[in-house]
Amino acid sequence: MAETESAVVDADIGFQLIPEQASDYAAHIDYLYFALLGLSGLLITILVGLICVFAWRYHHDRPERRGAPVSERTSNRIEIAFACALAVLFAGTFYWASNLYLTLYGQTHADLTINIVGKQWMWHVQHPDGTREINTLHAPIGETIELRLTSQDVIHSFSVPALRFKRDAVPGMYTTAYFKASKTGKFRLFCAEYCGQSHSRMRGRVVLMEPDAYQQWLARNGAGENPAVAGKALFSSYGCSGCHLGKSSVRAPALDGLYGRTVPLANGSTIVADEAYIRDSIVEPQKDVVAGYQPIMPSFAGQISESDIFDIIAYIKSLQPGDWEQGDPTGAGP
Repeated sequence: MAETESAVVDADIGFQLIPEQASDYAAHIDYLYFALLGLSGLLITILVGLICVFAWRYHHDRPERRGAPVSERTSNRIEIAFACALAVLFAGTFYWASNLYLTLYGQTHADLTINIVGKQWMWHVQHPDGTREINTLHAPIGETIELRLTSQDVIHSFSVPALRFKRDAVPGMYTTAYFKASKTGKFRLFCAEYCGQSHSRMRGRVVLMEPDAYQQWLARNGAGENPAVAGKALFSSYGCSGCHLGKSSVRAPALDGLYGRTVPLANGSTIVADEAYIRDSIVEPQKDVVAGYQPIMPSFAGQISESDIFDIIAYIKSLQPGDWEQGDPTGAGP
């Protein structure tokens, strides 16, 4: 019942022709938007103006002399000058927009990473301490927030107009995006990609808070289990420890200290063990087989939810080199 109600709750912000700005990046996006509107309006005015002037000046009923025609050389110069001016304007606009894009999608550092899973027709949000929400995202202002998104079923798109933020959640892969909020308040959250019959109901709120207020909110609502601890339990319940901890005759790579390490593969190439690699190893184990091991791991695609995969990844990331050789047969780590 709670999920049904939260699926249609919007932040009460009234009608807005242009969404308010809740991040520094939003202002830069608006500047570009209005510049494009102005440039488009200028070009339309010039073209429509020339059509009207020529239609009036050269109408066949007008008795006035039209004068000598413009020479071909002069005509060519006018055309070349106009084309060059347009090229400079478009090149400048492209450079401006490219810088904005790289600023938003080129970041690699974040103060806080929040996992989000899209599912028909709701958003599942998990904070680093395990606190979970549905169709609502609480986040602090003044800090760089990384959203790691994926989908349980079809393509969704996480869109927050006030932040000028939109990022697709795609099944079978992780997408990341960053934002830095500058204004507290409640703002609307939408799915901006048609995802089925109840697409219009897949919306919610983003609540931006002062950092201290955010920590207090986590303390009041943080009833969820720590992701690494939950991941450890899942790791055992799905039988992963049997092979990876050497409890059976089947050999599998040790996972302590795996995250961030360069892994040699059976095909002679190497790959960095990031979140995407660990996820692929769970749902597509034949994709990147580790050198020296047989491709016998079964696929868990469709058996483990994306939220549980996030927890297992958190557990594997928490393991440090040597954790499994320090008298801890459960693989619990430190």
